[in-house]
Amino acid sequence: MQDDPKTLVSTEWLAAHLTDPDLRILDASWHMPATGRDGRVEYDAAHIPGARFFDIDAISDKRSALPHMAPPVELFISRMRAMGVGDGHQVVIYDNSDVRSAARVWWTFRLMGKTDVAVLDGGFAKWQAEGRPTEDMPPILRDRHITVQRQAGLVRDVTQVAAASKLGDHDIVDARAAERFRGEAPEPRPGLRSGHIPGAKNVPFGRLLNADGTMKAPESLRAEFEAAGVDLKKPVITSCGSGVTAAVLSLALERIGHRNHSLYDGSWTEWGSFPDLPIATGDA
Repeated sequence: MQDDPKTLVSTEWLAAHLTDPDLRILDASWHMPATGRDGRVEYDAAHIPGARFFDIDAISDKRSALPHMAPPVELFISRMRAMGVGDGHQVVIYDNSDVRSAARVWWTFRLMGKTDVAVLDGGFAKWQAEGRPTEDMPPILRDRHITVQRQAGLVRDVTQVAAASKLGDHDIVDARAAERFRGEAPEPRPGLRSGHIPGAKNVPFGRLLNADGTMKAPESLRAEFEAAGVDLKKPVITSCGSGVTAAVLSLALERIGHRNHSLYDGSWTEWGSFPDLPIATGDA
């Protein structure tokens, strides 16, 4: 794997830079409610030395009824300052989650105009499997100034996605499992219809990962998108259940050099709850 401090770095890279003064490590572990797991509790028990915990649900837009929507700029700034994450820092984000939640926080930083940010390839599981150091004490935090410039083009709302679906001028790519995409499996959140946004293509996020949880090489990522019928010459909107695994697709697109992508933050939790929005089932 080629390390890129703006997208993805290896455990070897992080181990070599672990004591860099301007490195900030974030544990972004988030779990589906049905798993019964608590990312914060697991962080408290063991984390990579120096890591801070980034709570996806807490650092979100509380004005929205939808889960963990992107935080307002002011909230992001205040939380990052308090966590000692600011200008001039190289940020590395990892998770210990089946849904690869680190990618969601990578996207959040990108949304806020921060580009010196990468996901740890293989996450905490790979770090532990290699016998690398962990600790159970939180780091000492000192405020750090952070400058934010929100990149509105990286996020899409339901109206924009509905227009894209109707006009076909973007490719909408859904990261959910094929059974959910086709409408054959019920949604984990009650009250949602089953199916997908008309015209969307399906690239379950797991197809972009190797057996050890690392991300596939760029040529293999490109092949997965193309096999699903995604036109990589078009702008792409990524989607999923609630905006978490969609960011795995966004990270993969960035890895293959496709820069014109955005994320549908409300994703199926929003679309599937509106009875007047069209849905499709099956593969088409």
